[in-house]
Amino acid sequence: MRYLKDLYDGETIQEVYLCKQVQNLKTKANKSYMALTLQDKTGLLDGKIWELNNGIEHFEAMDYIKIDGQVTSFQGALQLNIRRVRRAQPGEYAVDDYMPCTEKNVDTMLAELGSIVKSVKEPHLRQLLGEFFENKAFLELFRKRSAAKSVHHAFIGGLLEHTLSVTQICEFYAQHYPMLNRDLLVTAAMFHDIGKLKELSEFPENDYTDEGNLLGHIYMGAEMVGRKIEAIPDFPKTLAAELKHCILAHHGELEFGSPKKPALSEALALSMADNLDAKMETLRELFRDSSDTAVNGWLGFQRLLDSNIRITEV
Repeated sequence: MRYLKDLYDGETIQEVYLCKQVQNLKTKANKSYMALTLQDKTGLLDGKIWELNNGIEHFEAMDYIKIDGQVTSFQGALQLNIRRVRRAQPGEYAVDDYMPCTEKNVDTMLAELGSIVKSVKEPHLRQLLGEFFENKAFLELFRKRSAAKSVHHAFIGGLLEHTLSVTQICEFYAQHYPMLNRDLLVTAAMFHDIGKLKELSEFPENDYTDEGNLLGHIYMGAEMVGRKIEAIPDFPKTLAAELKHCILAHHGELEFGSPKKPALSEALALSMADNLDAKMETLRELFRDSSDTAVNGWLGFQRLLDSNIRITEV
């Protein structure tokens, strides 16, 4: 299979990809065309069908489609100009080639989270964590989800990988800064993105749900945790408020989507850990996917990081 990340400008291809999205649009001259988002396990690519009459059979979003086309460059990004397309037939593709997955061992990561759960000494937080992370049905969902539609950890197992990484960073913070309430901080870290189970749909869609668009994962996560807290007898009100505050403030700034700015040291530490892991994963994926196009190590201006980025040697 010819993976999307390996395509180059000018290449002619005949390949099967997952059509994640399709739109019927018009140019400024009122000519109809189709805009596609294509997916395989290495990423996404925009596709365009400019001539709709010849060789274009009916297909819909989430179909696997056989494409004849040419890779072109437009405004510095590759896209695929499609000349012929049809629905792929069974046997022409293997689903595993189209679902991006974590490179880490899922069972090992779950075990590491489980050991952290068991290390929490505060009994109410320990019970609350168990309601989620010792529940087989919850873990079956949690292990499969991404942490984002795009940008970072946008792959199967991404939510698990990101949650573990943020929790481990918070463990370090708690050891380095004794003023931090360790049990509160690591509990908040494990719950901080739990709302993404409702915000994002499962693969292959991995797109925002109606509830996700209307409410967002921060609010939904705090609500999910709050409902479980209400079922735990004598859960301290102050502790419940502190935990929910950490979730609500974990994006750090109002303009980044947090309904509250951090008012606790634990909330500030969590927001820093979340931002650090997201940025480092963004860089990792950027280095992986763009190293071949670097000029003297420089990758050019990267909008997500608001800087011209250079790959350092290791």
